[in-house]
Amino acid sequence: MNGRRVMVGDYKIGQEEKDVIMEILDSGRISEYKYVAQFEREFAKIIGVKYCVLVNSGTSALIAALTALLYDERFPKIKKGAKVITTPLTYIATSNAIKLVGMEPAFVDVHLDTFDMIPEQVEAVLKNGNPDDFAMLLPVHLMGYPADMDALNAIAKKYGLVTFEDTAQAHGTKYKGKNTGTLSLIADYSFYIAHNIQVGEMGAAITNDEKLYRLIKKIKANGRMCDCVVCTRSQGTCPKDNLGSDPRFLHDMIGYNFKTMEFQAALGVLQLKRFDEIIRSRQDNVKYLNEGLKTFSDRLVLPKWDEAISYLAYPIVVRKGSGIEREALRKKLEKLGVENRPLFGSIPTGQPAYHDYKAYYEGKLPNADYLGENAFYIGCHQYLEKEDLDHIIDAFYEAMKFC
Repeated sequence: MNGRRVMVGDYKIGQEEKDVIMEILDSGRISEYKYVAQFEREFAKIIGVKYCVLVNSGTSALIAALTALLYDERFPKIKKGAKVITTPLTYIATSNAIKLVGMEPAFVDVHLDTFDMIPEQVEAVLKNGNPDDFAMLLPVHLMGYPADMDALNAIAKKYGLVTFEDTAQAHGTKYKGKNTGTLSLIADYSFYIAHNIQVGEMGAAITNDEKLYRLIKKIKANGRMCDCVVCTRSQGTCPKDNLGSDPRFLHDMIGYNFKTMEFQAALGVLQLKRFDEIIRSRQDNVKYLNEGLKTFSDRLVLPKWDEAISYLAYPIVVRKGSGIEREALRKKLEKLGVENRPLFGSIPTGQPAYHDYKAYYEGKLPNADYLGENAFYIGCHQYLEKEDLDHIIDAFYEAMKFC
């Protein structure tokens, strides 16, 4: 091998990025200002919703949006202690957010090839339990694969539940021609450094519902009474001057400090200019790797390719009976210069933080448990060159000699 190292995620700092960061530093306005507003406006337009609220992380977007639903009296089933049906196979932030706002995750198994919740199992949980205990479905579009939103929305409607999409890893993925995130009442995104649109740390909640939008704006800023769609304070006016005090320092809700910085938003604006290009590049890389690794498809499940998918990464599943031990393969690839990561462990059975769930879910989530122990992913990001892709393919040929 040639000493090359191919990372799961990357970020290239060019002159344009350096210029915008220096512009912000020179302006003296480094907290939320014009670039935050610009990103919110442009991202909402790209995805196809009315409203977008930026926060400091995808986790914060989940917490803020769930908190808004708890505050909204239109959804009486959403309350402390209510159950939220979600996936056991995803980054732990989804379940953590549910717990942190006082609700309870209820896990169902996932498809082995696309990692999304199995709708029939969602309905089985509702039929076998007390439907009044459940408030919400929270599917995750993991690795960019869209969940079966038609089936899930039909179940939600049947049982009077709200649907909330976790779209942290699926910027630009299409489901029957529509962007994921637009197929439910509310959705979250993450712009973590390894994601499709990447700025380091930042998140967003999106919705077409104005009341939820205003609630999230307040929640992200410690519950202050500022919730205007467009702030006019810089023009010397404020529609809430009649409150008798500055609404920035009046609070009618208990919220969080989830505000973001101009730096991340400005870098995000530059990424949005290349939104379609980034998605196409990742798709092309997945297609190239699939072709180069198809020799191993009898032992490894390679990603399903679809022009509607915006790929976060290149997920691989070790086939049952293949004789391959995932951790041994991962270590060989690392030594050969291919960074990789395990596909998230099944939360209730594989995450120590959820040890009190383990006994109940033992044996009930076979696919999630299998994937948590036998799936991993490598990079497919837009910064990869042909030489990087060829290096990955060569590394697999070398590593698989020993598997």
